[in-house]
Amino acid sequence: MNAEELRTLQAPFKAKYREDPASARILSRASGSLLHDRPACRIESTFGSTTVGLHPAAGGDGSDKCSIDMLLEALIGCAGLTFNLVATAMSIPFKSVKVIAEADGDIRGALGVAKEVPVGMTQMRLRFEVDSPATDEQIALLIKQTERYCVVFQSLRTPPPVDISVQRIST
Repeated sequence: MNAEELRTLQAPFKAKYREDPASARILSRASGSLLHDRPACRIESTFGSTTVGLHPAAGGDGSDKCSIDMLLEALIGCAGLTFNLVATAMSIPFKSVKVIAEADGDIRGALGVAKEVPVGMTQMRLRFEVDSPATDEQIALLIKQTERYCVVFQSLRTPPPVDISVQRIST
């Protein structure tokens, strides 16, 4: 896809959202069910199912995805797509781009071994390995625009409020 094709694809959406901002509101949703035979959760989506289990550092055997893996995959997917869209819109060519995400944390927090250790990742890094004839200035602008428009990156950088609720059901 080139810049003109991308503009043509997105033009009707942008026009609609400018005229009716409320129509741009979206609801994303995912759900999962806990497994009975082991500590794991099966996530079902229109794209298939994934089982999320314990990280090997917490007792998992490595056969299931860990939620940290999925967080990094979401970041890579969003940042990679955003980079691709921005490069296309700006007509900046690239031969290849690899997106790598890493996260550091201390599992003692999640296991309740050390109360002073935070639960969760304490540092994340996102790196783009870019093979492109573009100038350094163009690549810097691409990264700046990717950072600005990547939904997952921005959601991690400025976290939205997260509410938790319980609904009891009987079967």
